[in-house]
Formats: sequence, structure tokens, C-alpha cells
Amino acid sequence: MGHFCVNCGSPLGVQMIEGRELEVCPADGFVLWRDPKVAAAVVVEADGGVVLGRRAIEPGYGEWCLPGGFVNDDEDPADAAVRECQEEINARVELTGLLGTYHVAKTTASSIVGIAYRGRVAEGETLSAGPEMLEVRVFRPDALPPV
Repeated sequence: MGHFCVNCGSPLGVQMIEGRELEVCPADGFVLWRDPKVAAAVVVEADGGVVLGRRAIEPGYGEWCLPGGFVNDDEDPADAAVRECQEEINARVELTGLLGTYHVAKTTASSIVGIAYRGRVAEGETLSAGPEMLEVRVFRPDALPPV
């Protein structure tokens, strides 16, 4: 664990709270709660298929994924989903619905609450890989690669 108190800088100790092992400051009682990160992704429909990008960064370099990413603290998740599409597939996307929310457990990092939307490429937009993608392609539903 090895974290320090954000209030006083003391090393945090481990304590059982609500049935969980959490880091706690012995000096002032600060508790480091393990909260999940929030991410948003979009199933973008285009040309009878689904838009996927092949990652140009870790984690998952070279793997296919939906356009998406983490939600900033001051950002609505739907706005984050649209922003991530612009960054990753270089196209403005219009959201058409909410598909669901999902808990993604992690062992080496905070877990993620993923919010998935359905969307379409806005009229007049073309797809191309942003800096975080090696390539962008449209896959028919019966020919999707592993994601």
C-alpha cells in the first residue's frame, strides 16, 4: 500500500473499516477510500457496422477497442463520451441512447464504472485515427475482432 495522508503527510496504516482493509492515518483518522474511476465508451454505428479503434498506447497497445476513456471531474459522462470519440476517431458523434453501466474489477488499479452509450457518426464527418489509435475501422457485427 505505502501511501501518505493528504492532510498531514503521515504514513498511512491499515485498518478494517466496514469489513474492508483500508489505509488510515494514525494521526488524524483520514481514510483513503478505494473509489472507482468513471469511464465512458460509445458503440458508434456507421455504414452498417460498429466503429473500433486499434490502440496506439498502453494498456492494450495494438488491441481493438470502442472509442472511450475516463470522465474528467468537471465533465458530464455523455460529454466525455463525445469528447473521447472526437479525440480517438476524429469524428463528431451524436449519442442516440444509453446502453448500460458496468463494473469492471481491476487487480492492479482502481476498479472502473463504465458507462456505455450508443451513437452515430454526425453527418458530414469522416473517420480517422487520432493520436491514441493506430487505425480506425468499421466492422460488421458478424466480423468483430476480440475487444
